[in-house]
Amino acid sequence: MLATALSASIVGVDGVPVRVEVDVAFGLPGLTIVGLAGSAVLEARERVRAALRNSGFEVPSRRITINLAPADLPKEGTGHDLAMAAGVLVASDQLDASRLARTALIGELALDGSLRPVPGVMALVSAAQAAGACDAIVPVENAAEGAVVQGIRVRGARALRQVTRHLAGLEQLIVEGTPRRDAEAPPDDAPDLASVVGHAVGRRTLEIAVAGRHNLAFTGPPGVGKTLLARSAAALLPLLDEREAAEVSRIHSVAGLSQPRASVSLRRPFRAPHHTISMQALVGGGPRIRPGEASLAHRGALFLDETLQFRADALDALRGPIDSGAVTIARVNGVLALPARFMLLAAFNPCPCGWFAVDGHECTCEDGMRRRYQARLSGPMRDRLDMIVFLAPISSFRRTGPPEDSSAVFARVVIAAERQAERQGSANADIPPGLLDDRTGFSAAVRAQLDTRARQLGLSMRRLHRAARVSRTIADLAGSTLVQAEHLDEALLHRPKEMRA
Repeated sequence: MLATALSASIVGVDGVPVRVEVDVAFGLPGLTIVGLAGSAVLEARERVRAALRNSGFEVPSRRITINLAPADLPKEGTGHDLAMAAGVLVASDQLDASRLARTALIGELALDGSLRPVPGVMALVSAAQAAGACDAIVPVENAAEGAVVQGIRVRGARALRQVTRHLAGLEQLIVEGTPRRDAEAPPDDAPDLASVVGHAVGRRTLEIAVAGRHNLAFTGPPGVGKTLLARSAAALLPLLDEREAAEVSRIHSVAGLSQPRASVSLRRPFRAPHHTISMQALVGGGPRIRPGEASLAHRGALFLDETLQFRADALDALRGPIDSGAVTIARVNGVLALPARFMLLAAFNPCPCGWFAVDGHECTCEDGMRRRYQARLSGPMRDRLDMIVFLAPISSFRRTGPPEDSSAVFARVVIAAERQAERQGSANADIPPGLLDDRTGFSAAVRAQLDTRARQLGLSMRRLHRAARVSRTIADLAGSTLVQAEHLDEALLHRPKEMRA
């Protein structure tokens, strides 16, 4: 007898519906899984047998063939176990198939028949909903996460026996409610700006960068406060809207970073990988394509501390995502795009010893060593930074006035972000070049000044457009509808310049 159950598989950060076709026929006893199944999927043969037996069902002493369709799509993970077990029960007349047609089954089976959580449930449930499923049964630990998806009833189960009783109409699994949006508090590990002594220019440029989602780099000697300033950005990022929060949560769900039973967070991600990270871990990829740190920072910030210690190829791999907002990974069987629209924060020393061009200190680095160190940040990558700020050592620990904390800056950032959303529906860093005109507050006089500055400073078109976007953010923070000459001059003051060797 033939039975069909609905499941789903992960491709990149998206879910794809998978039809689990089970055929039980006369022949030598055995269970065969076909359909480009990975090693974890093939091992489901033993899990399904043991789970059925230990749940009180009979494992048919016949030839069992399971096909995962579409057969040309590689399948990975353990999320198909529950659908396979239900298909075997239906195909062997131990379970009625009437309620199986519109129900998606997602979950890993333990040998005792209990259900274990799987990563990527949001994407998997979304795929099932797109395939026409009305219900989705998932492990109870994944139920709150899956309930974020609208248009489908998500039910949590603890064991295979509960699922079969629900499908037989003997017991109703409870429908998980939509997770509430809790009040968002600043991250616990984010430093408060009140702890930063001095660095008025650094604080100002950080506020501009966060408000408009511009790329910013801090450079200076060791211990000057570059990392402290950059990490404080985590508490300044404006909250996500509902659409962005669902998008970010789906990526984190696929990566296995979602907390069980946690509500969807509106806090923007802040990722800070170590400088020993590989290129695949930074931008994504690998044998089983998974999102990297660039995708995990989507709609948030990616902080590269000690930037020049990162591998040069890893840094250059970020050039494409910075421009397009996506990581494109090509394989023999297709091309996959992972979302990666992030704000880049960087912090690095000017040379290996850290004291190059610092008054009162002598640099001990050789010229060749210094040039090789600075060359790790290539010219094209440097050109994709919107602002680079040198932080000089603080001469006194005494403060000149009461410090401004992160909450005050956050309030101004939120107001500026709202102005951008009302005007063009996106952050200023994403304004296309064709929109830098009267519609976004660039008068004819300011556009003429842009052309003049480009000729005087020898700016490329990319550098000119990035400076214009920064000036638009400065105007938003000032509450100005139009971009003024002083806004443009401040933006150009912090433009990336050639590193001195």
